[in-house]
Amino acid sequence: MGQKANEKKTKENEARAYAKYLRTSPQKLNLVAQMIRGKNAGKALIDLDFNSRRIAGDVKKVLQSAVANAENNHGLDVDRLVVAEATVGKTMTMKRFRARARGRAARIEKKFSNLTIIVREAEEEA
Repeated sequence: MGQKANEKKTKENEARAYAKYLRTSPQKLNLVAQMIRGKNAGKALIDLDFNSRRIAGDVKKVLQSAVANAENNHGLDVDRLVVAEATVGKTMTMKRFRARARGRAARIEKKFSNLTIIVREAEEEA
């Protein structure tokens, strides 16, 4: 009776955080996400601190949330966390119009993005 439980989307040694409707285009967000993929979580946070792009602050918040989820919800060691995945997706687009010459209008598209960050505990190197 009832619905089956959904399968977990992360493994035992992983934690994730998700941000919806970030006000930037997916292409611009992907440039920042590309910078932290595969890096140590602590090093990635420092890199985001010194990144000059506006969206880097929001990416830093999501990464901090993923690290906090790993520590509090999954009991993982914070010092051994690595950014396993940083996935960017597109979501809604606001359409606006701007007045142009001779009674015409030009369309302005304000794009939004989603961001998923998965951190994984690195295995011991032998």
